[in-house]
Amino acid sequence: MVTVSGPALSPEQQRVFELIEGTKNHVFVTGRAGTGKSTLLNHLAWNTEKQVVISAPTGVAALNVGGQTIHSLFRLPIGVIADHDIEQGGDVRKVLNTIDTLVIDEVSMVNADLMDAIDRSLRQARQRPLEAFGGVQIVLFGDPYQLAPVPGGSDERAYFTDHYSSMWFFDAKVWREAVLNIVELTEIHRQHDDEFKFMLNAVRHGMVTKEIADALNGAGARTPPTDGTITLATRNDSVNRINAEALKRLKGAVKTAKAEISGDFGSRAYPAEESLELKAGARVMFLRNDSDQRWVNGTVGTVTKISGSVWVEVDGEVHEVEPVSWEKYKYSYSQTSKLLTKDVVGEFTQFPLRLAWAVTIHKSQGKTYDKAVVDLGSRVFSSGQTYVALSRLTSLEGLYLTRPLRPNDIIVDTDVQRFMRRQPPSPQPGR
Repeated sequence: MVTVSGPALSPEQQRVFELIEGTKNHVFVTGRAGTGKSTLLNHLAWNTEKQVVISAPTGVAALNVGGQTIHSLFRLPIGVIADHDIEQGGDVRKVLNTIDTLVIDEVSMVNADLMDAIDRSLRQARQRPLEAFGGVQIVLFGDPYQLAPVPGGSDERAYFTDHYSSMWFFDAKVWREAVLNIVELTEIHRQHDDEFKFMLNAVRHGMVTKEIADALNGAGARTPPTDGTITLATRNDSVNRINAEALKRLKGAVKTAKAEISGDFGSRAYPAEESLELKAGARVMFLRNDSDQRWVNGTVGTVTKISGSVWVEVDGEVHEVEPVSWEKYKYSYSQTSKLLTKDVVGEFTQFPLRLAWAVTIHKSQGKTYDKAVVDLGSRVFSSGQTYVALSRLTSLEGLYLTRPLRPNDIIVDTDVQRFMRRQPPSPQPGR
């Protein structure tokens, strides 16, 4: 095992790590925004003694955690799998037979049918048809109050209506015979103001009182600063318009950086712009943590110079930013070592920047901002959207609203409420 230093785990995170590492229990790690789910997942990936495979439902989510998409890992077809035969080649069977623990990040985007297909695939590959997930420990990360599974066409929706209580991963049939231990991280590392934490929790659970709404709207009604504070919007077209107009207003010619793409990367999983257009004076957001800790994923700064590298000013200090490579991984079985190996199958090299006068609420997931303008448009159209936007902020003082919050902006999925209410506290290691 290679032990890698990173952010120190809190006692709460350490207990969850020990539960995962010291037992074979299936665990769902959840918690409010800013409770350190990603920190814990990263620590597990580097410090586990087990044969762990990390996966995620989308290409970008998989890149963010150094894993492989579920469909690629299991060679599953896109769309509802239902009771169709699952075809498995020898290479897939070898990988699935070597796994001790399967980690799925952003599990709230995984639907019940896909969760059952994962179960069937593992039973089939490992020739343990009577054991849930073929004896593999399943560890899930995510917050169903933030991201929901994306519904398919009318036929797919009808299938879920007929066969499942809901589309959500927690309503998969496998959980009728396997116990899923829910562990909710409670210590918030992003916000430090207890009153703001209380308000965000009320938004998360759909329990916003008039007093809370008035406090949020009162704070958000202030005139936004004119320093290019980032806007979090519900719609892509709003974001693209704001960024394009702001870039156009700057003097000077646009400089374009083209990404270098090699191997099997797939066009739907680009972690940054394929063609990044910048000018001096552009507001940008970093898309990766810096190894020297000069910035983190979500830090916002201003381009001061473009000449081979890009120079970005952050909090009064100018940093030279160079292109970085995102690696796409694939798990395979090594006949020599009898162990899983994680091989690089594609690379995407680009400056880890995107224009940041505006970003969609969806793409702001996991980011932290000291201040932001929240633009909910004419309406909020998915559960958790308002909570994700508000919970990006470190304090109430940094909140600016383009319009007051309305009761119908707070959407909480009733199936999520049902699931989160029914879960007993999870056992601790050694009990």
